[in-house]
Amino acid sequence: MSDRERDRRIQDVGTLKALAHPLRAQLYRRLTIARSATASQLADQVDEAVSLVSYHLRKLAEHGLIEEAEPQSADGRERWWQLASEGISIRDEDFRDAPEKAAAHSAASRLFFEQRAEMYRRYLDERAHWSDAWTTASDSSEWLLKLTAAELSELSKEMYAVVHKYEELGRAADAAGDTEGRENVAVHTYGFPFRF
Repeated sequence: MSDRERDRRIQDVGTLKALAHPLRAQLYRRLTIARSATASQLADQVDEAVSLVSYHLRKLAEHGLIEEAEPQSADGRERWWQLASEGISIRDEDFRDAPEKAAAHSAASRLFFEQRAEMYRRYLDERAHWSDAWTTASDSSEWLLKLTAAELSELSKEMYAVVHKYEELGRAADAAGDTEGRENVAVHTYGFPFRF
């Protein structure tokens, strides 16, 4: 992915809506983990028809979120897909200027949150099947801080930098074939103001 942008900033409602479809968001996550996959492989993972998955992959591609990848097998009939950038970012400030844009952003944010919460619920249900090392390493924390908006922004930047550092470690190990003891790990953080 060296010739691709690190994080693509989604700023238009059309692209946001394309990603904010439950199956498309799931397919995007699966491609993030797999690095590249065919519609057939993804269809097996999400338990959907290949034709439906192909349709949704094409919709993601139309909006530049994914792109065709180099074939990973000799079967020329297979179409391989990969992310078009290393990640995406969606910022509230890009969707504030019109009520319909704000509504689309809120709906997308809710969908992404529900999918993240479902990932964590699944982990909780399956925790007994993970090793002691993984359950000890897993974390669920909450901090209630008193910050300014500028301090929250700085905290977010520092957290992104730490996550990107570990993301690069994982990619380098993956490229070197060092997969021993590695699992997919979801890191979810939320930083937002609240009042009681």
